[in-house]
Amino acid sequence: MNVEERIAFLRAELHKHNHLYYVENAPIISDRQFDLLLGELQKLEIEHPEFDDPNSPTRRVGGEVTKEFRSMPHRFPMLSLANTYSKEEIEEFESRIKKLLEMEVRYVCELKYDGAAVSLSYKNGVFVSAVTRGDGEMGDEITANVKTIRNVPLVLRGEGFPADFDIRGEVVMDRAGFQKLNEDRVEAGFEPFANPRNSAAGTLKMQDSAIVASRPLHCLAYNLASNNLPFEYHSEGLKLARHWGFSIPPYEKVVEGIDGIMEYINHWDKARKELPFDIDGVVIKVDSLKQQEMLGFTAKSPRWAIAYKFKAEEVVTELLSISYQVGRTGAITPVANLKPVHLAGTVVKRASLHNADIIRALDLHIGDKVFVEKGGEIIPKITGVVHDQRALFAEPIQFISHCPECQTLLVRTDGEAHHYCPNEDHCPPQVKGRIEHYISRRAMNIDGIGTETVGLLYDKGAIKDAADLYELEYEDFEGWEGWKDKSIRNLLEGIEKSKEVAFPKVLFAIGIRYVGETVAKKLAAHFKSMDALKQASLEELVDVEEIGDKIAESLLTYFQNAAHLHFIERLRQHDVQMELEDSGALLSDKLAGKSFVISGVFIKNSREQLKTFIEQHGGKNVSSVSAKTDYLLAGENMGPSKLEKAEKLGVTIISEEDFENMIQTH
Repeated sequence: MNVEERIAFLRAELHKHNHLYYVENAPIISDRQFDLLLGELQKLEIEHPEFDDPNSPTRRVGGEVTKEFRSMPHRFPMLSLANTYSKEEIEEFESRIKKLLEMEVRYVCELKYDGAAVSLSYKNGVFVSAVTRGDGEMGDEITANVKTIRNVPLVLRGEGFPADFDIRGEVVMDRAGFQKLNEDRVEAGFEPFANPRNSAAGTLKMQDSAIVASRPLHCLAYNLASNNLPFEYHSEGLKLARHWGFSIPPYEKVVEGIDGIMEYINHWDKARKELPFDIDGVVIKVDSLKQQEMLGFTAKSPRWAIAYKFKAEEVVTELLSISYQVGRTGAITPVANLKPVHLAGTVVKRASLHNADIIRALDLHIGDKVFVEKGGEIIPKITGVVHDQRALFAEPIQFISHCPECQTLLVRTDGEAHHYCPNEDHCPPQVKGRIEHYISRRAMNIDGIGTETVGLLYDKGAIKDAADLYELEYEDFEGWEGWKDKSIRNLLEGIEKSKEVAFPKVLFAIGIRYVGETVAKKLAAHFKSMDALKQASLEELVDVEEIGDKIAESLLTYFQNAAHLHFIERLRQHDVQMELEDSGALLSDKLAGKSFVISGVFIKNSREQLKTFIEQHGGKNVSSVSAKTDYLLAGENMGPSKLEKAEKLGVTIISEEDFENMIQTH
């Protein structure tokens, strides 16, 4: 056996024994034997660098130093799940699913691991990269650190896995490992860590991967993402992923209906303390991938999954005062200032009260003893008052009438939960908030500028809105304390580069109320340009898929404001993208002027592919059947209500084959 063959043999053996020890919990050699094999491989790799492999088992020990974690886009959006806390909310979830699908549905219940979410990419069975969740669209690349986690397979086992896929997981620290880590820290004279979740998340972002390798981290996988998954059901995918070498605790269960879901939830609410790691709830997913595709996504989360959160830890403390924050939309959020109290591993001093109705419902008085818990075990909230401990002459809290920042009289629209400051163009937190939103990663993603810099620029009078950013010059920063040549040039280069940002993100960045990322993408795809969007009527707006009256009216109100139109024009003058880039000439105009509604599951193409084909041939996608709809493209198991409405209105109903014939090029 030559050197190259010996190195390949040792790597394969060590990968196998890593899997047996850290995933199967069934080692067949001693730690000493493993260390001898690893030592031999390390020696050979040093002597023969020509046989380097970035996924060698020797990389598990770390040693790579990362000075800055670069941003990396997720190939498949890594959205958060909607949360629920009661059986009634689970019933509402299932009711929505059944209404949208109008067919039988089965679910997969899984544990909701309490750690740090990551996405791992594999190509041809080899680990390529790891990215944190970030904002769901972009995350931080932490590949070197994740390589040190022993139960993450660097080379997959078996066969049948997609050539290119991502797998999502949660990096956790088990209780025993966390306790041992804290004991070692105390012995060394350091402060103990607060809880396993924070420790896992903090460890993943450490610059020295050797330190990461020394921490008791585990990656528990839970979902695969690819354009070509070799299975039809999520539960089937979990079984295959285990076969390929991923660590997936064997606690998921396929169930039908509310009774099956609640039985699973109730069992693990009691049994979770018996697990070696922390969980904070249960995740319920539609099992069929075809049904998942039919249900799709909202702007923030998938419609086919929901998280049930267990009741959080609760403590009693004193309400000292109320302060009020002004958001970028002018919404006023009351915040409770509390006597500091230890809760779920952290010291809590403040809690959100959301709006005036919450304060009224809780009947809060200054000095009250209040119950506090962490909503979803993350954000502290007040859940009740200890009424028998209230002071005799305690005064009830009265919600403020004027903006705490600019003293403008607050307004509250019927049906709205919040009070708003209407002084949107001159109220400092609103102005700064809109600029901060504009530069944020999910919007224009301007490097070299953050919240503090926005505050500094605004307070010094250098900017009054986001358009002013494009008029900044190097000389504007002369004499500013702490600003050196490199930081100034980075900021100006970041602003200049933002002119390349695509129109959908620009539309999201300008901050129109109710226009989130997904809505901005749909509007941009439909209208193609800011000019066309500005001129759209209410009827034309609501004809866009997923755009309702509330969003449409907000758009109309925004574009009726002369100051907003002037702001957009200034952005245009600075070469900010105001129309969708031409992705090339249409394939044909066969569908020009025709509108389509798509419903059901299709054999040859996904719904998204069909929507793309419609647009490529000049057609238009709309969300609901109306008298103006030209065609209902009907797949299997389509909703009977859409079919009934189409037949009633005389809309032409076509199959996937009919559609292909329509766009076929002779």
